[in-house]
Amino acid sequence: MRTSRASWHKNNSSAPVRKSTSVMRPSVLDPLFAPVSSLPGIGPKMSKLVSSLVTSQPDREATIADLLFHLPHNVIDRRHKPGIAYSENGDIVTLDVTIDRHMPGPRHGKAPYRISAFDDTGSITFVFFHPHRDWLEKMFPEGERRIVSGKVDWFNERPQMVHPDYVLKPEEAAAMPPVEPIYPLTAGLASKTLQKAIKTATDRVPTLPEWLDDAYLRQTQWPDFAEAVRTVHLPQEQSDISPEGPYIQRLAYDELLASQLALALVRANMRQLGGIARKPEGRLQKAVIAALPFQLTDSQKTAISEINQDLAEPVRMLRLLQGDVGSGKTVVALAALAQVIESGAQGAIMAPTEILARQHYASMLPLCEKAGIRIALLTGKDSQKQRRITQEKLDAGEIDLAVGTHALFQGSVTFRDLGLVVVDEQHRFGVHQRLALSAKGKGVDVLVMTATPIPRTLVLTCFGDMDVSRLTDKPAGRKPVKTVSASLDRLDEIIARVGAAVREGQKVYWVCPLVEESEKIDLAAVEDRHRVLEQVLQQRVSLVHGRMSADEKDAAMTAFKSGETRVLVATTVIEVGVDVPDATIMVIEHAERFGLSQLHQLRGRVGRGDKPSSCVLLFKGPLGETAQARLNIMRETNDGFLIAEEDLRLRGGGEILGTRQSGTPGFRIAQVEHHADLMETARDDARLILETDAELQSERGQALRCLLYLFGRDEAIRLLRAG
Repeated sequence: MRTSRASWHKNNSSAPVRKSTSVMRPSVLDPLFAPVSSLPGIGPKMSKLVSSLVTSQPDREATIADLLFHLPHNVIDRRHKPGIAYSENGDIVTLDVTIDRHMPGPRHGKAPYRISAFDDTGSITFVFFHPHRDWLEKMFPEGERRIVSGKVDWFNERPQMVHPDYVLKPEEAAAMPPVEPIYPLTAGLASKTLQKAIKTATDRVPTLPEWLDDAYLRQTQWPDFAEAVRTVHLPQEQSDISPEGPYIQRLAYDELLASQLALALVRANMRQLGGIARKPEGRLQKAVIAALPFQLTDSQKTAISEINQDLAEPVRMLRLLQGDVGSGKTVVALAALAQVIESGAQGAIMAPTEILARQHYASMLPLCEKAGIRIALLTGKDSQKQRRITQEKLDAGEIDLAVGTHALFQGSVTFRDLGLVVVDEQHRFGVHQRLALSAKGKGVDVLVMTATPIPRTLVLTCFGDMDVSRLTDKPAGRKPVKTVSASLDRLDEIIARVGAAVREGQKVYWVCPLVEESEKIDLAAVEDRHRVLEQVLQQRVSLVHGRMSADEKDAAMTAFKSGETRVLVATTVIEVGVDVPDATIMVIEHAERFGLSQLHQLRGRVGRGDKPSSCVLLFKGPLGETAQARLNIMRETNDGFLIAEEDLRLRGGGEILGTRQSGTPGFRIAQVEHHADLMETARDDARLILETDAELQSERGQALRCLLYLFGRDEAIRLLRAG
C-alpha cells in the first residue's frame, strides 16, 4: 500500500500531529500502534504492568503490536476429559460433575473450604483457601451439574482439585477455550487479564500488504502475517506454537528480515556517505609495532592488513574485531589509529567503563610516546577547566588520539578532523550511537572490538552490517589457565590455599556474583567475604563493587596492581578488560549463577603473564543439568569460540551479548537455536532487496517499509533519501 506524506496528512487532518519520526508510518499500521490502554480492561495501572512485561523500555507505554509480539510459551489442552477415576496425578482435565455437598471449615479458622462432587466413575474434592463462601455457594449449587477444569492431585489415594481454573454451567461450556495459551507473566498481572487483552488485540490486526517474496512464500507455504499472529495467540493444537511450526517460523522470519534489512540500509547509507581513502606510507604504524615488547601473532598481522585495506578504500570502514580475552586487540586498534593519524586525521577510543578507559590509556601511553602520537584521556572526573583545555586542543588538532568512555563521546566532545573511532565492547553500544558518532567527522571509519567470542549466527544477527576480523592465536608466552571446580562446603580449605599462594607472592582475584533482586544482599555478600578474607589472611585486601565511587575503585585497583594488596575481592565489575599481568589465581564464588561467556571472561583476567595460573569455580550444590554442563565445559577447554558456541546452545544468545534475558538479543520472536537457517536467508534476501530496490519504492518495497515500522526499525527508513 503506497502512502505518501501528503496523502497521509490529508486523510488524517483531524489526527494528532505525530512526532517527526513516525510521520511516514503507513496508516494501515495505525491499529497496531494504538496504546494498550485503548483495550477494554487495561487501565493506567494495568497498562504499566503490561508495558513492563512486553517492552524493554519501561518508560514507554506498550502498543498493540508489542502485546502481540509477546508469544505464549505453552498451551493447556482442556479437551482432555478422562472422567474422575481416570484422571492422572498432575494432569489438567475437564470434568462434567454433579455437586454433592459443601464442607466449609470453621468460620474464622485457616482450614480450607471443601466441596465434594461426583461423576459416573468416582468422586472428587474441590479445595479453596481464603474462601468467599457466598461466591462458592453460588458457583457450586448442591445437586446441579457443572463443567470444571483444572489440575488434579491425588492425595491419600483420593483425587482433589485446588482452585479450579474454570467452573461453568453446562450451557456455558463453549465459553472455555479448548486449547488455552500460557504466557510469561509479571507480578500483579493475572493470566486471564493478559489473555483477554491479547484476544481483543488479535481482532484488531489489519490485513497488511505482503512483504515476503512470492516465490519464497510458495516454497515455505507459510500463512500471511495476520493469520500467523492470530493462530499463535488462539492455538488449536500444541504444534501451533512450536518454534519449528509454520506460524512462528513466519513471524520469526519477518523479525529477522526487518533486522537484516535495517542493518543493510545502515551499511548502504555509510557507503553512500562516502569515506576517505587513507593511504599513508605506514611510518607511524611501523613505529608503533617496533615499540612493542613482543612479536605480533599471525592473526594480528592479518587483522592489521585487512584494516589497512579498508582504510585505503574511499568507502567508510565498518569492521568488527573479535578476539578472545588477551588476544591483543588493543595493539591492532593502535596500529589502525596510527595509520589514520599519519594521514592527518584524529582517532578516538571509546570504552564501556572508566576503569577500562584508564587502562587503555595506560597501556597505549608508552607506545604513543615512542611513536610520537599525542594521546589524551577524557574522564567524567576532569574539572571543567581541564575539560575546556582538552576540548580546545582537540579542536586545534593538537591531540591525535582521545581515550574515554562511550558517554563522553556521545556528548558535546568535538574534533578538528575525526577519522577513526574504535568502540570497545560493541554489545553495549548500538547502531544509533554509531550513527551519532560518525556525524562527528567526515567519512569517519569505525572499528568495533569485542572480547566476547561471538558465534557466527550471532555475528549475522547483531553485526550483519560489518566485516569481521578474528584474532584466534594467543600472544607468545601465554599459558592455558588450569580450571577446577569445588563445592562451597570446601570454602575454608580454598581460603587456606589462597593464603599459602599469597605468602608465596602470588596475586588473587575473588569474585562474588550479583543477585539482581537485591543490591543490598549483593553488597552484604561481597563486603562479608572481604571482611572474612582480611581476618583469616591477616592482611589488607582490596574491594571493588558497583556502588563505590570511581576514586575508590581506582584506589583499590592501584593498590592491587602495585602489590600493596595481594587479594582483590570484587563483583563482576572486573569482568571486562582489567589488566594485572602478575595475577595468577581467580576464585569465582557461586559459579553456577554465571553464564559461560561471563565465566570465560572472568577467567581471562589471569594467565596474562608467564607464570602458571589457575581458576577455581566454587559452586553450591546440587547443580542443575545446565549448570553442570557449564562447569564441565570450563574445565575442558580454554577456547573462547568453542565456549561461545556451547553457551549459545545452552542458553540462547541473550547472555552472550550481555543482555540479561534469555533468547536472541534484540529479538522477541526469533531464537538462534531454532531459526539460525532463517537468519542466513533473511540476510541474503535483504542484500537482494537493496540491489534491486535500494529506495524501497516498488510495491514490495512499500510493504517492506511497513515491516520495518512494525518491528521498530524505523531509524533505518530515515536513512532513505526519499523518506
